[in-house]
Amino acid sequence: MEANPKHGTTTIAMICKDGVVMAADRRATAGYLIAHKKTTKVVPVSDHMAITTAGLVSDIQLFTKIIRAQIMLLKMRKGKEPSVKEAANLLANLAYSNIRRPSMIPGIVGFLFGGYDKSGYSLYEISFDGSIMDVDDYASDGSGSSVALGVLETLYKKDLSVEEGKDIAVRALTAAMSRDVATGNGIDVIVINPSGVEYVISKEVKSIMK
Repeated sequence: MEANPKHGTTTIAMICKDGVVMAADRRATAGYLIAHKKTTKVVPVSDHMAITTAGLVSDIQLFTKIIRAQIMLLKMRKGKEPSVKEAANLLANLAYSNIRRPSMIPGIVGFLFGGYDKSGYSLYEISFDGSIMDVDDYASDGSGSSVALGVLETLYKKDLSVEEGKDIAVRALTAAMSRDVATGNGIDVIVINPSGVEYVISKEVKSIMK
């Protein structure tokens, strides 16, 4: 599934039998200029939830701050984290409200929202206009997503392990980096499971890329 291919990046997320794997490249572009080479596009927003981001950096930073605060407030009020579905809908409503306000400049950013709660592993695709789709396998966003989706379509299978998912995610991003000029400068991968959000060490990612 693809939210908006115009964003200059490639992000990936997939459901595995023992976790959610999320990954993205590190390149930030301004037209044909590589503006930054160490951008973090896979961002934890709570103990068991994370997002991938594609779009304008200012919008990404603002939306990320707001959704983190909203999740924290709900946790304080209820004494527990909200469900992944509830949190994803909060972010979708934020995007929808922002783009519908005539006095404001619309936010141009797409998210993949993944997490774990008592119902299991969940993944949602949130577009810049606030639309939200439940994903039960994999999703990709950004300008390199068409290349990444070809790899995901070929290699993904139901009930794969996190280890297999990490391998597929890195392979899909490597393919996108070889064809999309806005995708590059390394790969970040995280895994979400009952223990929380875990970063995959760069050494492991590099070993898969070889």
